[in-house]
Amino acid sequence: MDSLTQIVLGASVAEATLGKKIGNKAIVLGAIAGTIPDLDIVTRFFVDDLTASVMHRGFSHSIIFPFIAAPVLAWVLNKIYSKYQNVSYFDWLKMFFLAIFTHPLLDAQTTWGTQLFWPFEWRVAIENIFIIDPIYTLPFLTFLILTAFQDRLSRKRKLYNSLGLIISSTYLLTTLAFKGIAHYKIAEALEKNNIEYKDINTRATYFNSILWSAQIELEDSYMFTYYSLFDKSMPIFTKKFAKNHDMLKPFIGEKKIQQLIILSNDHYIMSNENDKLIFWNLKLGQKGFDKNASPYIWSYVIEKDNDELKIQEGRSFRNNRNYSKEFDRFYERLKGI
Repeated sequence: MDSLTQIVLGASVAEATLGKKIGNKAIVLGAIAGTIPDLDIVTRFFVDDLTASVMHRGFSHSIIFPFIAAPVLAWVLNKIYSKYQNVSYFDWLKMFFLAIFTHPLLDAQTTWGTQLFWPFEWRVAIENIFIIDPIYTLPFLTFLILTAFQDRLSRKRKLYNSLGLIISSTYLLTTLAFKGIAHYKIAEALEKNNIEYKDINTRATYFNSILWSAQIELEDSYMFTYYSLFDKSMPIFTKKFAKNHDMLKPFIGEKKIQQLIILSNDHYIMSNENDKLIFWNLKLGQKGFDKNASPYIWSYVIEKDNDELKIQEGRSFRNNRNYSKEFDRFYERLKGI
């Protein structure tokens, strides 16, 4: 999730754990702890962009990391705030552990994928919530602000913070239910169209949990579609896009190629353009909101130069996009067909 959401989550969890004893210091310290896992972005100063992208949401987002970081932070804070006689080392430990541990749990529900079980490469990506979702964050933030203005022993303080945690958690559970509905409707449409498939990958689209993007993996190709909870007709599928994975066979043992595959969660297609090999990462779905939508939005160019493999980012999802027009089409599709 975005940094603001992780700050709010860490602050609220810390408040629930230690707010009654240390007041708003718990909110501040929890906000800091909630952002610590994302400090892995500093790797971009030491390694190439591809390696840094693969390392992001790695060790610092694993279930191992809180067991290492929380005891150290608890020891430091126990020394700094020794004046708090009513706060034990275990209290600090519990606060930091929960504030850090909930960060990767939330990130694992987004599209990017989180290496919860580091050092294993497998990344958990439930994809039931978009990386920025105001419906999740804004009520949560509002109740946290209300909490901060109450006395630490006030019943209202506990009530506001509890409401923030309950409403946000309920929304997350709701998005899982919505994802299940979308998955079912898309699978039903595939069956009615007699389309045999290997896997369906549904993910939340921009800032909402109403419109869902779906990537359908066939034996040697991919198809795509959208489903809105407001749809009255069956999903419409795109044409088939060939995987062309054979193009990558000569380089499959190369470390950089394996990094590309890891980054894509093993969902990619290959093409050859102007004698250059193009790796298309399908993690972000497709560009467009109709049956002509294209998955060609994020690529890496692979070249062999004097027995050295060179990889550089090609077309980027960050560039060359008409966001105003794209959002208009997105809104229309969200309303259903």
